[in-house]
Amino acid sequence: MRLVRTADGRDAERVLLMQALNQLAPEVGLAPACAALNLNRSSVYREDARRRLLVPVPVTRVPRPSAPLAFSTSERQQLLAVLNSERFADCSPYFVYATLLDEGRYIGSVRTLYRALEADGLSAERRRQRLHPVYTKPELLATAPNQVWSWDITKLKGPAKWTCFHLYVILDIFSRYVVGWMVAPRETAELAEQLIAETVAKHNIPPNTLTLHADRGSSMRSKPVAALLVDLEVAKTHSRPYVSDDNPYSEAQFKTLKYRPDFPARFGCLEDARSHCQRFFLWYNQSHCHSGIGYMTPATVHFDQAATVYQARAKTLETAFHANPKRFKGKCPLPPSLPNAVWINPPINTKGET
Repeated sequence: MRLVRTADGRDAERVLLMQALNQLAPEVGLAPACAALNLNRSSVYREDARRRLLVPVPVTRVPRPSAPLAFSTSERQQLLAVLNSERFADCSPYFVYATLLDEGRYIGSVRTLYRALEADGLSAERRRQRLHPVYTKPELLATAPNQVWSWDITKLKGPAKWTCFHLYVILDIFSRYVVGWMVAPRETAELAEQLIAETVAKHNIPPNTLTLHADRGSSMRSKPVAALLVDLEVAKTHSRPYVSDDNPYSEAQFKTLKYRPDFPARFGCLEDARSHCQRFFLWYNQSHCHSGIGYMTPATVHFDQAATVYQARAKTLETAFHANPKRFKGKCPLPPSLPNAVWINPPINTKGET
């Protein structure tokens, strides 16, 4: 059948079909009527939606009647007077409800009390709550050894289940040199105080030149350690709670310790743990080529021998380059660069600086 367009642009045939559909659908239903007139129901729905969009039907909202059991205005005011009284101003509706019941008085259900408070905007927390302080992100810079030390405590499994020893380690973040360590059967502030005092004395740290960084463990924040650092004139900083990246160098050093091939699943006794750590820290300081310090050993950087080693490495590479320049594509290679600044949480504008 050929479609004929009317002057106003509407489809005359579709108009007739829709009129027939409107007459037939109430009698037989929409689906049979669409089938009889060879119309798609989806097109009928679209046409109806378009019509409602162009000619919106005014909706008159009828006010919702109040529930027959709802409190009257006077009863609601009396209820709010009780909730906001000096006696119950800081109490929850559950407490008010239970207390008044014990006194033989009922003013409404718990949900009714909550609804009354919500209607007046009083349903927020009524108690005084503890607010967590804003912890400052530590930003520490070391440009030479013995400027910033990081220390932490980790557990070493003992001979039986639920037994362990505690390893205290103090690390220089610039050189990665372990300046002090101790294995003890327990973790106490007194042992930490002893280790810090002995390590500072051993390395002859002048006053007001060292910052000691740690996480927020009980020993790290203890009064004995804090008093010791004040006496030694050593600054202290702490990581933010639950932020392991604030103490990255100690965490990385513990991983190196525990992922070594010779690290045992358990230590037989305290002396066994001390003997293993003695060998490990000797290797770590003297033989371990650390990627973060240009593959130098921590002792080389800590005791200011890195420049000499760097020049020797550069000389070796230069000799190899002159022996076969094509292998290096005509450019003389250089050893990995040495760090000139080591950060804990560098500012945004200094990220990438090493």
